[in-house]
Amino acid sequence: MAQVTVMIDGKAYRMACEEGQQAHLESLALRFDRYVSHLKSQFGEIGDLRVTVMAGIMVMDELSEVSRRLSAVEAELAVLRQSHDGVEQQQQASDHAVAAALSELASRLNGITAKLNARPTAPTN
Repeated sequence: MAQVTVMIDGKAYRMACEEGQQAHLESLALRFDRYVSHLKSQFGEIGDLRVTVMAGIMVMDELSEVSRRLSAVEAELAVLRQSHDGVEQQQQASDHAVAAALSELASRLNGITAKLNARPTAPTN
């Protein structure tokens, strides 16, 4: 396990993380520290625990909003996939209908061509 020291509200916290995750953990701590700093600038010194709880609630509020948006996007994607599948099926049915119509037309043209070739030709003088 790797060890990282992060700073939140001017205090150092030593934390363990998986190898290779140090930069990610430092980035998360920096973002959380911004929440704490923002709250302290708005409310002043209201106690470390209270500021930390408020910052945690702000993070959870953002996470909740992102989760709601993700659910909406996933639902929209499912509708688009169903629509795409329906359009694809319609396209295949249309392609088959066009192919059948062309085949029918080709048969008719072959029949007409055969009849025209079978007609006796008028003698020429």
